[in-house]
Amino acid sequence: MQFTSEQRLDDAVLEREFTLGDIPGILWTPASAPAPAPLILLGPPPLGLRTAYPRLAARARHAAADGFATATIELPGSGDRPRLPAAERARADLRRAMEAGEPVSDEIIDALVLPLVDKAVPEWRAALDALLALPEIGGPVGYSGGVISIGVRLAVVEPRISAAVLFAGSFVPRAMFEEARQVTIPLHVLLQWDDAGNDRQAALDLFDAFGSKEKTLNANMGGHTGVPQFAGDAAARFFTRHLK
Repeated sequence: MQFTSEQRLDDAVLEREFTLGDIPGILWTPASAPAPAPLILLGPPPLGLRTAYPRLAARARHAAADGFATATIELPGSGDRPRLPAAERARADLRRAMEAGEPVSDEIIDALVLPLVDKAVPEWRAALDALLALPEIGGPVGYSGGVISIGVRLAVVEPRISAAVLFAGSFVPRAMFEEARQVTIPLHVLLQWDDAGNDRQAALDLFDAFGSKEKTLNANMGGHTGVPQFAGDAAARFFTRHLK
């Protein structure tokens, strides 16, 4: 891990950009909390870190106020990273199906999501290795947001993640439902009821499939980016309960 820049946000949060090999990322640490701080991994949407930065930085500020460090990395095929040809073709097929008002096939969803999960999860685990080696970062570790299938896979294969807040706002391959049954960590799932790009029933079925003994579904009216403040506050309290 190599840090490439740093700045302070409101004198309360230290923001440092880094690279892990050829993968860009951002680490936010609270300026006043005693080290080492517990860590929350912020899963970005597949829009690129530059586009998603305002939302990610806002989440990082809120987490820092509760004493958490947060970090994120650029997804494969996003931002300035090389495009994934198969995913680009699947994305074009997805646009055509949605513009035509046709159902999105399992084949399109699999081609769009599964290769991303297979590539992104090892990168997240490598990033976690590097982050936990820093003296200012400690466990336990949580995962929040991003592509829900990546969160599901990480919850299954990464024992250092103790709890997760998952956003039900992306297509889910059928294969992920079987993986969801293997998830046992505490979960807090956010669902926007009117999210036009999300299959609501699939989100409910996925929640039902999770094997966790503690799992909460927080469903609210509104579109994809309209998560109400009180729902975000509930997610923050969930992490405080399980990571501190």
